[in-house]
Amino acid sequence: MNAFQEGATIPFQQPSVGGRACTVATRTKAVERVILEMRNRLGEPFSLQEMAEIAIMSPYHFNRVFHDVVGIPPRLFLGALRLEAAKRLLLTTPLNVIDVCCEVGYDSLGTFTSRFTDFVGLPPTSFRQMAERVGLSAFASQFESERDYLGSSLRQVGLTGRISAPGGFDGLIFVGLFQLPVSQTRPAGCDFLTSPGEYCIRPVPDGLYYVMAAALNNTNDPMSTLLTDNALRGKAGPLRVEDGMFTGPADVTLREASLFDPPIIVALPFLLTQRLAATNRIAV
Repeated sequence: MNAFQEGATIPFQQPSVGGRACTVATRTKAVERVILEMRNRLGEPFSLQEMAEIAIMSPYHFNRVFHDVVGIPPRLFLGALRLEAAKRLLLTTPLNVIDVCCEVGYDSLGTFTSRFTDFVGLPPTSFRQMAERVGLSAFASQFESERDYLGSSLRQVGLTGRISAPGGFDGLIFVGLFQLPVSQTRPAGCDFLTSPGEYCIRPVPDGLYYVMAAALNNTNDPMSTLLTDNALRGKAGPLRVEDGMFTGPADVTLREASLFDPPIIVALPFLLTQRLAATNRIAV
């Protein structure tokens, strides 16, 4: 079943103190309408004013309500949807990069390529080529074989927490530290697990971060691995890092994705390759 359906439940959303349940439900439905319209208009201009009209709110009020419900501003969410669509077109169609650029609403190839590279981790053409060689189970097997080495060399100190997953999960779990609650751009730090349990992210620069986690079932299907359609999701934070110490929630419970989750934009196999290359165990 497609998780992105009207009526999907919202994770992490709680009524404000003194707020009425009907008000929360009304705002939720308004945001839902806008997200569904975003998905229908990825290749078209879509202003904040137009979004607010669909939500039947003022632009200022809508921007604040959307952020409260989803965790990020509407323009950032729309941008993530467009890059998610670009990833899919690159992997499932013969369209060249400039046509993909136009299909997802960009009018500048340079801007599209730069944004895609920054957020996904590698250029569009390289992302398309990755589909020819990626296999999650092969990555997971190699990562499992390196766990003892990683445990002694990379997992001694850092930010730690626990990942919980539904029973029966068998796959690879990505955990990243991001400055926004959305998995785009390279994380400040990351770890990979081959089963639920403790993760450890080496010390990162001082700042405010979110822990974002995604879990992919073992598969050799590059589409599933690179598009992350069926990935379990989870997040924690914000947490503050200062002088190598962190304060704030760090444990993550994984769950199925909902309509209100920003897409996972960063290419997880690319991050895993970089992680293993950092140990000099594989060549990039």
